[in-house]
Amino acid sequence: MSAKVRTTHAGALPRSAALTTLVRARAGGSSVDATALDDMLAADVDDAIRRQVQCGLDSVNDGELSKSNFMHYVTERVRGIQVREYMPGEGPQPLSITARDAVKFPDYFAEGRGGFASGGKEDVRRKIRQHLCVEPLEYIGGAHVQKDIDNLRAALSKHGGPAPFLCSVTPGVLEHWITNEHYKSQEELLYALGDLMRAEYTKITDAGFMLQIDNPDLVDGWQMYPQMDVASYRKYAQVRVDVLNHALRGIPKEKIRMHVCWGSYHGPHEFDLPLQEIGDIFFEVNAAEFSIEAANPRHEHEWQVFETLKLPEGAALAPGVVGHCTNFIEHPELIAQRLVRYGKLVGAENLIASTDCGLGNRTATPTICWAKLDALVEGAARASRILAG
Repeated sequence: MSAKVRTTHAGALPRSAALTTLVRARAGGSSVDATALDDMLAADVDDAIRRQVQCGLDSVNDGELSKSNFMHYVTERVRGIQVREYMPGEGPQPLSITARDAVKFPDYFAEGRGGFASGGKEDVRRKIRQHLCVEPLEYIGGAHVQKDIDNLRAALSKHGGPAPFLCSVTPGVLEHWITNEHYKSQEELLYALGDLMRAEYTKITDAGFMLQIDNPDLVDGWQMYPQMDVASYRKYAQVRVDVLNHALRGIPKEKIRMHVCWGSYHGPHEFDLPLQEIGDIFFEVNAAEFSIEAANPRHEHEWQVFETLKLPEGAALAPGVVGHCTNFIEHPELIAQRLVRYGKLVGAENLIASTDCGLGNRTATPTICWAKLDALVEGAARASRILAG
């Protein structure tokens, strides 16, 4: 093997405290200075591209700096959603990506534990915000995604940057955060979400960027529905893959990367669905690159799955070789070892070194995030030399 192991990351990068305040305020419905937000966002994207190029990454993005979280994504980019607040135990009950773990580890999840910040604790909310579909859904995110495109283009024109990509979410991700009060069935809701998100997907690829589809719903739904067995869950997942492919129809698979993670919350993850139970369904998505968690203690061993599970013809695998679950900086030699395991099974030419999930809001500080990406690039270089023999 002589191919270079390419490098990328899963999307989210550090955002300045000032920009974070404005983005969260806008997402929460508060009035913000739009000009100040736009200027700050453009400056932060510019810096994110500069830093990624400086690291030596082979595929870069805007750091998802304009987005706060998946729930706010729903209200900012989809019309037909009503947000209501309920006291705990009242109204439609929210699904939880920690449901199976919470049964065994109630002490851990007490008082709001299980968040994304380092240490795994988030603020306890007295009221629960629920997103309800109350009328036909309509995509209204065109201006948002165009701003992301423009900011990325401007930064690339200044700093360069290879193989740029922008992230979007699957219909199944949006489904997780929406209670259906309009469509006749959950499947009808899913296809409505697929049809409206297609506008975002095509806008990104028509702009010349790779589209990364963030697809945690494909596996974190297993935690949300503790009553399901594996056979039932595979049928559930198959419907979501079919809807996603419907939404991606006509887009060349070479323009699509799919990222899958197991929810990425800081917690036990003992009941994550094993990769071997669903990996074949992953590969039915119309994509050329497949990004998976592979560095954290619950999934690192799953490189062995690829002894029997084969990549689709011409596809590339992007295992996470640095993680968000610890603030330790992975040693480049450990990263190389992880990559060599995969490279021997899928070929260096089909291998991309990546992160388990977005590091931006999951490592304790921005400096730790960038140090992890520096280590990733160095580890990939070492792996390339080893695989070259």
